[in-house]
Amino acid sequence: MLRALGLAAAAPGWGDTPIGAVVLGPDDAVLAEAANEREKRGDPTAHAEVLALRAAAAVFGDGWRLTGCTLVVTLEPCTMCAGASVLARVDQVVYGADDPKAGAAGSLWDVVRDRRLNHRPRVTAGVRAEESATLLRSFFRARRGL
Repeated sequence: MLRALGLAAAAPGWGDTPIGAVVLGPDDAVLAEAANEREKRGDPTAHAEVLALRAAAAVFGDGWRLTGCTLVVTLEPCTMCAGASVLARVDQVVYGADDPKAGAAGSLWDVVRDRRLNHRPRVTAGVRAEESATLLRSFFRARRGL
């Protein structure tokens, strides 16, 4: 999570929300990492999780299955990112701060544990949650001029 927090802290430098993600392989080695780049790329899908999952898939497994891998992210994944983690077949999602407005790993929705889907990653929530939340609060306060 410390690595994801470091990535998140860099994102405001290019105008993006401070969210960082790291994909760990079955041996806990870092396969890929990313920060949000929606503003930087002009791409609504350039969330940290999606970028990290794409990069990990390019170097691990059969090209898209991330079986045995863990997605670590500073903020609870949204529906798109939660869905991507299910589709990528990650074994576990670890996140920092809850997202009561858009979280899809238990807060607002629970996409990752939906029994109707064919894969359900384990979820560990609240890892370094206060540090993740502090980054986000600082970012939005600065944007709002508070």
